This record gives sequence, structure tokens and C-alpha cells, in this order.
Amino acid sequence: MTPPRSLPPGTWLHVFARLFAVQGSYNYEAMIGNGIAYAAEPAFRLLPGGRDGEAYRAAMARHSRYFNAHPYLAALAVGALVRAELEGEQPDRVERFRTACCGPLGAAGDRLVWAGWLPFCSALALLAYGLGASAAGVLFVFVGTYNVGHVALRAWGLRAGYREGLKVASALASPVLRTGPLHVARALAAVAGAALPLVLLRLSGAPLRPFGLALGAAALLAVALTRWQARVDGWRVGVALLLLFFLYSVVR
Repeated sequence: MTPPRSLPPGTWLHVFARLFAVQGSYNYEAMIGNGIAYAAEPAFRLLPGGRDGEAYRAAMARHSRYFNAHPYLAALAVGALVRAELEGEQPDRVERFRTACCGPLGAAGDRLVWAGWLPFCSALALLAYGLGASAAGVLFVFVGTYNVGHVALRAWGLRAGYREGLKVASALASPVLRTGPLHVARALAAVAGAALPLVLLRLSGAPLRPFGLALGAAALLAVALTRWQARVDGWRVGVALLLLFFLYSVVR
């Protein structure tokens, strides 16, 4: 496979920035199709004839149609579709690719982000609270960690999609998507196991004398959750923790 043509840095910056608005025109008819076209539009300006050319209008019309995938991994599709259009791939082949990649991108993104990274960031914020962080500190830990993850995922997806083109299936076999959810699940189990007793200790207002016992219990629970990670989804751990804290606040 020949390497893709090099695009101006300004074009890449515009495409990447627009990925954050890919759900801006979400609707039940086209889902995020309009967002895909909007994100890729700066690159389509490089087609023959520019913004007034027939190739530009055809590409925009083609990619504004129905498309449904995880909003973060949609960057993979945008990168691949940009390369396909700039290299003059046949429209029917591009359309088949758009249809085929919706399911895999949706499933991989849900597993990695919604069932893994989001609960992990929540557990990390709870751990920060249990260790004495202020409300602002807890918020910073959650928002900062989560945003670093999803911004990096979008950047990787755009680069990998453009590099692989319509053969982007090889990118779906990347360790980021293949083993990433497993590593995130293990980290989630360990952090959640450490956070739970520490948060309960802080909420109870107990003296610091039993702090060593709390740390021991945290370590045991972390090991247990890590061993159970193959049978416990991240979202279930997060929901269980939130439910426990809610019940505790009501009883208290």
C-alpha cells in the first residue's frame, strides 16, 4: 500500500478540532452522519475544483448520510474516509466501507470508553476524595483524567484511520482496542478496591488510628476485584459504588 499524501498541518488541525463537534447535529435519521461530513470538510477542500468543484459537493453529500459509531472512535472513520476521497476511491466502495465500519467502531468504543475508561476515572476521583482531596481536587482528577484519555483516543484514531485508509480493519486489531479494555478493567478493579474503604473512612469521620486497617482492607479488596475483573464489568463496579454511597448518605 502506497503511503498517503501529506496534508497541510492547518488542515489536520481543523479536522481534529471539528471531531469534538461530531455529535453537534445528531438526529435519528442520519445519527452522526452530518458530523462526519463536517469534520472531514476541511480536507475535502483539497479535492479537484476546491469548494466549488463537483468532487467536493459529491463527497459532502455522500458523507452526510446515515452513520452511527462511537463518537470518539469516529475519528478512525474520518481519517480513512478523507484518504479514500483524496485518492479517488470509487463511491460504491466508500459507501460499503461506511456501512461496514459502523458496528465495529461502536462496539469497540463502548467497551473501551463507557465500560472501561469512564468508570476508571470515576473510581480515581473517589480515591482522590478518600485520600483527602477537596471538591475542586476531585473534580480536577475526574475531568482531567477523562479528557486526556478521550482526546488522545481521537488523535490516535484520526492518524491511524488516515494511515490505513479503507484497510482500517488492521487498526481495529491495535493493542489500543484489542487489549486496552482488559488493562483498563484491571486498573479499574484495583483503584475501586482501594477507593471504597478510604471513602467510607472519610465519610464516617472516624479517627485516623484505624487508617492502617483501612489500607489493609483496601489492598485486599483491590486484589479481589482485580482477580474478578474477568467476571465484573466496569460499569457494574461503578454503579455498585455509587449505590453504596447513596445508601450510606441516607442512613447517616
